[in-house]
Amino acid sequence: MIQTKRAYDEPRPEDGTRFLVDRIWPRGVKKEDLQIEDWLTEAAPSDELRKWFGHETKKWPEFQERYFAELDDQAQALEPIREAADAGTVTLVYGARDTEHNNAVALKAYLEKT
Repeated sequence: MIQTKRAYDEPRPEDGTRFLVDRIWPRGVKKEDLQIEDWLTEAAPSDELRKWFGHETKKWPEFQERYFAELDDQAQALEPIREAADAGTVTLVYGARDTEHNNAVALKAYLEKT
């Protein structure tokens, strides 16, 4: 099972293996407080795509298309997530305020369909 969670929400045992999937570190969060297995910057959208999207929900469908194309070229970056998901629950951790339109939600959708 793959789920998503904000970096600002308290880690819980039911989160399983936690991966930060943002290109930049969440503001004000200490590394030890995040309790992540790894920080997978290569699984995050490119800086160009992230800046283009700017969390504008009207761009969400095109953001997903562009991000999925980037992910197609980053298969090796997704291996830690896939391996952990085969063993149990995985939580994709992100810093965005919008809980429905962010790269972790898109990445979860991508992983579930590939």
